Amino acid sequence: MRELKYAEAIRAAMEAEMAIDDTVVVMGEEVAALGGVFTTTQGLADKFGDHRVLDSPICEAGVVGFAIGAAVEGMRPVVEIMFSDFVLLALDQIINLGAKARFMSGGQFGMPLTIRMPGGAGTNHGPQHSQSLETIFANVPGLVVAMPGNVSDAYWMLRHAIRSDDLVIFLESKNLYFRETGRIDEQSGPEGYGARVVRGGDDLTVVSAGRMVGRCREAAEELAAEGISCEVVDLRYLWPMDTATIEASLRRTAKLAVVYEAVEFCGWGGEVAAWASEHCFESLDGPVVRIGSERVPIPFGHHLEDEIVPTTGRIVAELRKLASY
Repeated sequence: MRELKYAEAIRAAMEAEMAIDDTVVVMGEEVAALGGVFTTTQGLADKFGDHRVLDSPICEAGVVGFAIGAAVEGMRPVVEIMFSDFVLLALDQIINLGAKARFMSGGQFGMPLTIRMPGGAGTNHGPQHSQSLETIFANVPGLVVAMPGNVSDAYWMLRHAIRSDDLVIFLESKNLYFRETGRIDEQSGPEGYGARVVRGGDDLTVVSAGRMVGRCREAAEELAAEGISCEVVDLRYLWPMDTATIEASLRRTAKLAVVYEAVEFCGWGGEVAAWASEHCFESLDGPVVRIGSERVPIPFGHHLEDEIVPTTGRIVAELRKLASY
């Protein structure tokens, strides 16, 4: 068991897969000489050589297109997009080519491609470097959408993504890179796409993913002192979505809140709410509550970010209201 930071776990996962599979290659802007702007590829070029860790031009569409071609030819590329905001320049390649290759070839082509990208707020990078764009990808057929919220998942979910024959959008929280520390078992880890109950409770279910899971746990601990028992479910994957775990929890608690860093309006949390309303209506004993970010650009300054992105205090207040409904 090793204790690592979230960023170190990402790097360790790539290193482990590169060591056992020569077809795994890493590419992106500043991933080789610099080691990534968040250090997640540091040292990989020294260990595996510049033929397997490739610095790309400043052209997201170009590097993703190149990686799609490499994947079709039997490689397992891992592309780093420096900030998730920049992936917008590569959406045509991802959505119209990579995501559809298996379908349009009648299964003749797999797409063993992982696209990693740090997203979300919490690092004071401002409007063009702090967006949470996961809802876009959750809406696209052919994509797996992964959102690890802790160190162990950052490690094992990335290893599983690299081994997958599907295109995986791997969304990392840059806020957690150096703040989140945990222990990883390098011999075995969680399998499959299932959600995880990270805190048990009886009064209401809180569904989340990514860095908001930590804030939900903090809120649950605060509310426990008031006698309110919250069950916190970490989805881990937005697609495929483990609705069975949500249903099992909701049938016990009868109340549901969804907490997410993406914009609340038309965000992926609305899908969780709609699914629960359609399939678990008779279990519900209150309105489904969504707690997401305001529909405005993420501002500079932590105090201004806190006006936009769900804070622990805001989550506590909304959950307290739901519990008393």
